[in-house]
Amino acid sequence: MDRIVYDRMAAHDSTHWWYRARREILTDYLTREARLPKGARILEIGCGTGHNLPMLARFGEVDAIEIDEAARGFASERLGKPVGTAPLPELTGVPRNSYDLIAVLDVVEHVEDDVAALRGMADVLKPGGAILVTVPAHPWMWSAHDVVNHHHRRYSKGSLDKAIRDAGLTHNGLRWFNSLLFPVAVAARLAGRLTGKDDSDDSPPAAPVNKALERVFGLERHLIGRLPMPPGLSIITLVRKPG
Repeated sequence: MDRIVYDRMAAHDSTHWWYRARREILTDYLTREARLPKGARILEIGCGTGHNLPMLARFGEVDAIEIDEAARGFASERLGKPVGTAPLPELTGVPRNSYDLIAVLDVVEHVEDDVAALRGMADVLKPGGAILVTVPAHPWMWSAHDVVNHHHRRYSKGSLDKAIRDAGLTHNGLRWFNSLLFPVAVAARLAGRLTGKDDSDDSPPAAPVNKALERVFGLERHLIGRLPMPPGLSIITLVRKPG
């Protein structure tokens, strides 16, 4: 990702509506879907500044990997121990068959060979272990945001399903994510294209708007996995290793 993306993450990951609401949604989703053992071993790959690590620590003992040096420093402080540097798909030095859960939250789209990345993650999972995956949806929504984040792709449900199956894995269903605000996002994206102002700035809005967006997005914690959701900005799934 461009340096500015990490800088904005470090500045806003505790206050921005998207980060805050997403952590609550992921907490509920993992609680319902993951069936993790007590004291589960968890690995977050591509942890950025470490803003998800306290959330994941509710479910077990967490390790993390981040290839950006500055972001890794922030994450190591939050984790209280060094964050690793092993990139996908090789994950060199990461012990095999060791983790109950791997979290890759808006990460797989950054890897050129997503099937190889999923296979690499499966190698370090225990048999029956799970990978929590979120990815950006809808290739037609490609924008400056994807460019500065160094994305290789945005996914359809079909393309994500194919990648998972080609890696020899299964999933618990592909669900839309960030659906309630999807019409607003589409309108903003189309307006940017029409005006030539395709803006990649994801700094938080004014405080009242930020709070309102957090509340709307946060409502999805009660819906995902319980009710069919309309199309959203992202897709979420729990991928399983045979075991």
